Amino acid sequence: MVVAKRMISYKPALINPIPEPAVKTSYINNRRYLGNKYKLLPLITYVVQENCESINSVADIFAGTGAVASAFTDKQIITNDNLYSNYISHLAWFSPEPYSQEKIKQIIAYYNRLEVTGDNYMSVTFADTFFSMTDCRKIGFIREDIETRFALGEINERERALLITSLLYAADKIANTCGHYDAFRQGTLFEKHLELSIPLPNENLNTGNICYNEDTNELVKRISADLVYIDPPYNSRQYCDAYHLLENIARWEKPVVKGVARKMDRTSLKSDYCTNKAAKAFENLIQSINARYILLSYNNMAQKGNGRSNAKIDDSDIMRVLSAKGEVKVFTQDYKPFSAGKSDIDEHEERLFLCICKPKERHIIQSPLNYTGGKFKLLKQILPHLPNSIDTFADLFCGGCNVGVNVNADRVIFNDNIPHLLYLYNTFKNLGKETMLNMIDDVITQYGLSRSTENGYGFYGCESSVGFGDFNRKPFLQLREDFNKKNEDYGYYIMLYVLIVYAFNNQIRFNSKGEFNLPVGKRDFNDKMKSKLCAFIDRLQEGNYAFSCVDFREFDTSALTENSLVYCDPPYLITCATYNEQDGWNEQCERDLLALLDSLNERRIRFALSNVLRSKGKINTILTEWLNQRNYRTIHLDYNYSNSNYHTKDKTDSTDEVLIVNY
Repeated sequence: MVVAKRMISYKPALINPIPEPAVKTSYINNRRYLGNKYKLLPLITYVVQENCESINSVADIFAGTGAVASAFTDKQIITNDNLYSNYISHLAWFSPEPYSQEKIKQIIAYYNRLEVTGDNYMSVTFADTFFSMTDCRKIGFIREDIETRFALGEINERERALLITSLLYAADKIANTCGHYDAFRQGTLFEKHLELSIPLPNENLNTGNICYNEDTNELVKRISADLVYIDPPYNSRQYCDAYHLLENIARWEKPVVKGVARKMDRTSLKSDYCTNKAAKAFENLIQSINARYILLSYNNMAQKGNGRSNAKIDDSDIMRVLSAKGEVKVFTQDYKPFSAGKSDIDEHEERLFLCICKPKERHIIQSPLNYTGGKFKLLKQILPHLPNSIDTFADLFCGGCNVGVNVNADRVIFNDNIPHLLYLYNTFKNLGKETMLNMIDDVITQYGLSRSTENGYGFYGCESSVGFGDFNRKPFLQLREDFNKKNEDYGYYIMLYVLIVYAFNNQIRFNSKGEFNLPVGKRDFNDKMKSKLCAFIDRLQEGNYAFSCVDFREFDTSALTENSLVYCDPPYLITCATYNEQDGWNEQCERDLLALLDSLNERRIRFALSNVLRSKGKINTILTEWLNQRNYRTIHLDYNYSNSNYHTKDKTDSTDEVLIVNY
């Protein structure tokens, strides 16, 4: 198709000193759309408020115009739709990117004054069909102008989305249709003409909002939210057929069109939810969702309308699939269905199916390092108090990684100020498991260390009550000496791991010269140690884990959002441990950490702090005074801390272990 060159060249909008007519404003609900749930919002919000607890994030994964998402702007919003025309509007309404409303106002005022006489893709392709020739020329010019401004850097991505959304809303308002673009009215006089308005999004949006333009069934495998709202197509009417023209304008790829309705190729946009594959697609979707609550909108049209209007998923399938995920409650409301004809459908209802999901079973694994102060024994008390939806989990004092490796989060950053520790974890993550095990075996063989899995205590002349310390002492000391002289590489960190396994209490400690200095222990690389290591490696290699080695005061928090969580398990000021040697943690460190947590709170970033208020007759007065001046929540954990058998035997004064959170 040959498109005539437009006759008006690009000119940026200028501030006009002459008073201009007031520019109208528009809101998210000012658009016609099949199945729009704007009128259902009172029921939706009521159901959520009365039945869903602690909702911090909402994913609207068949978002359409975004009407339902707009009811939850006080939370983190995740939107998705496979139509780009809807996605671009989601960016306009929900993106946290800053924009200039004054700039948008000036540009829209400029567009409204335009008189375009030259032809373009829109006028050549669609003149006097859905729009008049005059309006087609104007729509085409404006859409091209938006792309030019964006390419020149005059507008950012959010401003581009706002201008395209304004154009789509204005075009839809005057379109020569009955609400969709399957056909246009013949012989109509075009009495209404294009007038853009200024979209007015909510000003207080969550900085963690994300908008997607993807296949929903694939997207849910990568995201999580407290509440996932589902409003899939109900029947055989494909949305890409009904809104092909708006999709064409939004994408602005200028494709060849066919047929009376001037439709472009929409093959890639067809939805299985409009076909006999709907029930299977729905089942796969629900199985992949990671949420505490699922809220489904679906009508009762299974056998009530004509063939195209009948719902594609039977109630029996809905209940079967949702019930497998959790407890299901159903809410109904009389709702007038969309119909292009005059036939009324009796007893039509919109239903809300609320699924209270069973907790996702995630096997808790234990760190392969017996790190002093490790939280493995407290995980069953700590994990339920952590948010369900976390984009980034920053484990600021990761130690043995027991908490971070067991948290459900899109991404986990392990940080600690011991370089050897983080390099060791990187080795676990980057080496193949079989390669790792073979290298460990080679080190054990090279130094002649014990193998209790293959041989019993008697083989080494040892007794179970004493362990393998006497047998392993000489080869262990040789391994330690060689390690402290060796250059750092993968082999170096394999040696370090073997040292830790055969060291006193399987722990890790370096002196002021950076030398590993623990004595030999009584254990070796037995089946239990191997099992813990393999599970840990599998978890690291299957998830999104990163490692950082900086002082907690230097950790970069700039990319964290309101949907992130910073977990802190620092050395405890009033307890005795190897990491407190050489003044490793003092009162100034304690105050600096508490100041960091206050700064996170001011930015509305969530944190959780593990600590003790009282231990063996001592009281952490700094922490206690800090808490007395704050409104943070203190959760007392039922565990008397005693991780190493060489600690004091005085258990008469209990330890008050706490988890302090700001959410």
